[in-house]
Amino acid sequence: MGSTWFQSAPDSLWSRFRDKPRTRLASYFHLIWIVYVFVDLFNKGGLPIDWYAITALSLPVFLLLYWQVHLRPARYAPLFALTMALLGLAMLADGHNGGVCYVIYGCSFIGVNASQRAAVVRLIVLTVISVGLVTIFNGWPWPASLIVAVMAFAVGILSQFYRATAQHDAELKLSHDEVRRLAATAERERIGRDLHDLLGHTLSLITLKLELSRRLIDRDGAAARRELEEAEGVARHALGEVRSAVTGVRTTGMAAELASARLLLNASMVQFDYLNDLPTLPERVETGLALVLREAVTNIHRHARASIAEARVEMRGNTLMFCISDNGQGGVTEGGNGLNGMRERIRALDGTLSIDSPRGAGTRLRIALPVRTLTHRGEVA
Repeated sequence: MGSTWFQSAPDSLWSRFRDKPRTRLASYFHLIWIVYVFVDLFNKGGLPIDWYAITALSLPVFLLLYWQVHLRPARYAPLFALTMALLGLAMLADGHNGGVCYVIYGCSFIGVNASQRAAVVRLIVLTVISVGLVTIFNGWPWPASLIVAVMAFAVGILSQFYRATAQHDAELKLSHDEVRRLAATAERERIGRDLHDLLGHTLSLITLKLELSRRLIDRDGAAARRELEEAEGVARHALGEVRSAVTGVRTTGMAAELASARLLLNASMVQFDYLNDLPTLPERVETGLALVLREAVTNIHRHARASIAEARVEMRGNTLMFCISDNGQGGVTEGGNGLNGMRERIRALDGTLSIDSPRGAGTRLRIALPVRTLTHRGEVA
């Protein structure tokens, strides 16, 4: 049991954000505020030896509780948070004003694994009790108590909002992965049906002709040769049909990405419409366009503050046009929000990328690919 004390539980906060290194890094950064435990060093002179002893003992206890909040199952986090707050209150009762730092940390985690309403209720109760005890037993003036109350409540609310947002993004990512997985599964099933329909009769015909040629080879060599030539022709025709069927899987990349984009933006209260008049493309071209779409949609979700977005893929003469637009705040610079990476992808396809993003008037991303880029083995795919 003890060997798992410092290991991350499957349903812990740490495990929930395994794929979000920035969220994990923030857990370390937030420890910077522990410096306020030493506030009495700056406000008081000649501190007694017991102040140093209690502070030195409280720090490892707090750090242990802090990491248990992140490593143990999330349902236990409020208990560790409450223990943090009690540790701070005990220090305050002994005249250590730095204990308020532990109380505020406790407020930041008291709402973990609770509904928004329950989290707010817990936060209000903990804040009122903590500030009330400080005011009554430590004799703090009410303006100072009010400031601490507002600070503790604000930290708790912001922490709850931050966790809810991170959890929502994690759930969206799972939904996107599921959309792509289902799209890939459906495509495999479609190809399986197509191959069965294409090859079932063809292979039977080839088998019959080969059997017939084997029987004729000793009696009528010319007839046997004709049957072999016909079997070869049927096999070549079947090979062409198989290539056509497999080529169809390449458009699924863009189709799945468009479906995933709609899921992400609709969850962000952004109406997303698209026109996908996409011809059959070489795999590298479609993969490049799908990755550009993913980056652009992510930017709309994170930065645009839009209510409407649109993607259009269509042929105009000898050029494939791909346009992604939104009605958000605009103001995107030429090198901002991953545009350099998108531009490099399109340049690798011999295409061009332009952006029109006047401040306050939305953003329009235009991609043009010449027909030669769509050439696959000497033919327009």
